[in-house]
Amino acid sequence: MHEAMLVSFKDEMIDRISLSKAADVIEYLVVAMARLPVEEVRVLFLDSKNRLISDEVVSRGTISEAPIYPREILKRSLALNATALILAHNHPSGDPKPSENDIDATLRLVKAGKELGLTVHDHIIVGSEGWISLRDWVEFK
Repeated sequence: MHEAMLVSFKDEMIDRISLSKAADVIEYLVVAMARLPVEEVRVLFLDSKNRLISDEVVSRGTISEAPIYPREILKRSLALNATALILAHNHPSGDPKPSENDIDATLRLVKAGKELGLTVHDHIIVGSEGWISLRDWVEFK
């Protein structure tokens, strides 16, 4: 398939994706990330109606970790005029249980985002054995 056709197809898909329902978000992320061989951190940047502005990989790591940089995520959010985001990453081990680093980075991002008027809706971790929402583990204050 020609590269221009692939870009056009991706743009059409993004235009159709509304991520206002949790089930839609989970399905989208599981398909995109559950079986990747290394950890990948991606951010779904959303507008005020929870429509996808951009889905971007912001970090790739190893089989057991990938860095989450709140400063860079917030900088990109502002550049895109996003009002909300969903953070996501995968665990190649298959077990989606969050690490302490996952929780700490998420809480730092939530706190910094609030200062900028940016809502972090969730941090989803996916693996071949399932997925978890960090909202079920910690309170997003």
